[in-house]
This record gives sequence, C-alpha cells and structure tokens, in this order.
Amino acid sequence: MRRSTDSPPRFWTRGAPAVLALAALAFTPSAATADTGHRADRCANAAHLRVPGAERQQTACLDELTTAGTVASGHTDEADWAGLTPKDLPVPTGVPGTQIDGYFPDTSTTNTNHGWKHDAQFVIRLPDRWNGGLVVAGTPGNREQYANDRAIADWVLSRGYAYAATDKGNTGLAFHRDGKAPGDAVAEWNDRLTQLTRAARATVAQRYHRPPARTLVTGLSNAGYLVRWQLENHPELYDGGVDWEGTLWRSDGPTLLDFLPEAMRHYPVYAAGGEGAGAARDALHAAGYPAGSEFLWPYHHQVYWDLTQRIYREEVDPEFDGALEAGTPYCAPGTPACDADYDYSARPEEVHRAVRKIGLTGRIGKPLITVHGTLDVLLPISRDSDVYARMVKEAGRGSLHRYYRIEGGTHTDSLFDVFPDRLRPLTPCHRSAFTALEGWLTEGRRPPASRTVAQPAGADATALVNSCPLGGRGSDRPVPRT
Repeated sequence: MRRSTDSPPRFWTRGAPAVLALAALAFTPSAATADTGHRADRCANAAHLRVPGAERQQTACLDELTTAGTVASGHTDEADWAGLTPKDLPVPTGVPGTQIDGYFPDTSTTNTNHGWKHDAQFVIRLPDRWNGGLVVAGTPGNREQYANDRAIADWVLSRGYAYAATDKGNTGLAFHRDGKAPGDAVAEWNDRLTQLTRAARATVAQRYHRPPARTLVTGLSNAGYLVRWQLENHPELYDGGVDWEGTLWRSDGPTLLDFLPEAMRHYPVYAAGGEGAGAARDALHAAGYPAGSEFLWPYHHQVYWDLTQRIYREEVDPEFDGALEAGTPYCAPGTPACDADYDYSARPEEVHRAVRKIGLTGRIGKPLITVHGTLDVLLPISRDSDVYARMVKEAGRGSLHRYYRIEGGTHTDSLFDVFPDRLRPLTPCHRSAFTALEGWLTEGRRPPASRTVAQPAGADATALVNSCPLGGRGSDRPVPRT
C-alpha cells in the first residue's frame, strides 16, 4: 500500500525561478503590474520565513494553495487523501499564498514524500488574504501530511485561514515500529501536533506581523482523537476544536481493541449464512455495529477490521502474538495468537498501562464540537463518541461540548459514492460544525443543542454533498471561561 517515491520529487521546480522571473519584469503603471509587484514582494518576503525548530524547510510562492492548483503544481499528494471525500465535493479556488514544507528532527523514516524518507513532516499554508485565524490538524489513519487537503484544508483556506498539518511523526502500516515502548508511536502523534501548533503560530506571526487571533484544531478519525487530546492537555494553545469521529482510547475501554475482535470473530459466520448467521448478526449488533449497517460490513471486513485490529494491537500489546509482528491476517478463531480471539480486558496490566499513556479523560479546556455518523462501522458510534460525550459531561465540562450524531453518516465519505441512497457524507457536516464553532467563539452564539441530526428525506446527492444543517438556533449566552 506504500507508493514509491524513488523518482525525483516534482515539488520544488517552480518557486525560486518564478520569483527570479518576476523580479526581471519591466513594470508599467497599471493594475496588472501592481498585482504582479505585490506578488513579487510577497514571494521575496516568503523566502525569509523560518519555521521554529524545523530541521528542513522549503518555501514556495503559489498562485493557488487549494487542490485546484496544488495537484497540478505538485504541492500536494493525491495518494495521501484518496478515498476520504465524495467525488463531487466542490473544490474552491482563488487562494494565492505561500506554502512551507519541511520536517522537524526525528529518527524514523516512514514518510517518503519529496524523497526525504524522514518523519515529522509538515505543511504550512499562508494565504495572501488572511482572516486572522490558524487551523491545525493531524492526519487520519496512518496517512501523511496532505491527507486533509480536500476534506479540510481547501475549505478553511478559502475562508482565509492559515493552515498547518503534520504527519504525526510516523506513517504507514508499520507505524507501530516507532518508539521504544508500547504506546510510544501514538503518544508521538500528540507531541507532534503540539510541536506544529507552536511552530505554526510563530510562523504566522512572522508572515502577518501579528499572532493569530484564534487557533482552531480539527481532524477526522485518528486526527479527531488528537483534537480531543489537545483540548484536554494543551487548551492554552487553542481557542476551540472540531472532532470528526475521533478514535477513543481509554485504559478501561471501550477501545477499538474491544469491538474489532468481535467483528473478526462473528462476521465470517454471518457472511456464510446458514444456521449460525442470525446469532452472529445479533452478536455484531451487541458489539456496537448498528442494525441497518449490514450493507457496509463486507467492505469493512475486506479492508478495515482485520488490518486495523492487528496493527493497533501490535502498538499497545506486541507480546500477544510472540515473535509474530501484527499477527496473522484473517486467522480463524482458535488459531494460536489469533486477533479474532483477542480479549483486551484479560491482558496484563502493562497493556492497559500502554493505553493509559495515550488515553483520554473528557477534561477538555476549550469549546469542542464532535460530529460522528450513526452508520460508522469502523468506530461504532455507541462505543466511541457516545462514550466520549458522557466522559466530557462526567468530567464537568459539558458546557464546553456539542455533539452531533449524523444519521446515515459512515466513517469514510467515499462510500457515499457507492451508496448515495443509503448514506450521507460527513464533510459538509464538519463544515457546519466548524461554522458553528466560529460563531460560538467570535460572537458568543451558542451552537444548537447536542442532538441526532436526521437524514433529510428526499435530498439528492448534490444537496447532501453541499449542505448539512445542524438544526436549531442556540442561545446568545457567552461561552464560560475555564
């Protein structure tokens, strides 16, 4: 699943020659030359920007920071974000600015973008027309730093935000090899997002001669987990965040290590039909996979469940399968050291200690909005965000949280293209939540109360890709300080 990047990177063939060419132009008094002169000044100034702590950086002055331009210019990598968004998601345009790519010091080498073979890579994008804000993000799954470009970066850049993303410090299916002890690789994800946030805030201040007026953190899946962790552990760095179906880690469960073995154990029996199929289906429902989601099970069995269980179990419990690394794919229950038989609750204390290292508490310190689809069958909502919402409330932070259960949403928006009559994409719901967070922070306008957002009857695919009203008006009471 890893792509080859042995060929010379396309990335840096344009920036410096473009600046030199502009500097050589003969100027005449006109609006066009005024714009050209502004670009020349901006590009020259961009060369002086320095990302604090970066071991390497390269800067490009671009006419387009969104994927409408960066795909052609080579300043993104489509493989990083493949499969995360609906195919007809609109791509905004008209965002000129500066892009900085680089990496922080690190010892692992899984990220091969640009031919660097160096982890802790980042991208920072600085639009010419800045709204005063900064959005930072980690990446979903084990993807690299451009994974959010279509789902998140395009849209926030078009609204005037500066944007920064990190590869989290390790990538790929063998991410668990990073670190010295179980849990270290995931723990590094949190540290790398904190590091990038501090560096990006300083870089923004260099570029615009003032710090960001607001810093927002967002992300989906594993990156949604990072949002939760950052607002629990470093609320001083952020004004708020949007958590898009974040992964739940807590030492006493539930975690994905509780429900994925159930799927691996019971789904083959269900798929085979016959006498045991009904009981297997009931067992899957009891494990958190909701009734009505059965049409999604074959794909997740083939692509997600087995692989996800094995590599994340290897991260926190490498001793379970002895000398094997990440177990045996699609092993049958009863096979020695088979992940289909994994029982997290029965594992030794050191395993629970590894999860505690990366665990969440619910003690958020800044406003957080969570969106999660009711038909998520990778991270079932009843075993993930429903639980996290209770954790936030039990921690006494409920006034800082809004939680929207999106009826018909699933974990990966590209599946909407396959089942447009059964699913709805979450990307527009994330955008509605982000807009609601803006109003909460800048105008003191509280978002609608937490709720299940019903799937609109009769809506066509175009409407679903472009709209996701959260419902209600909310109150005008100010956000309480914590």
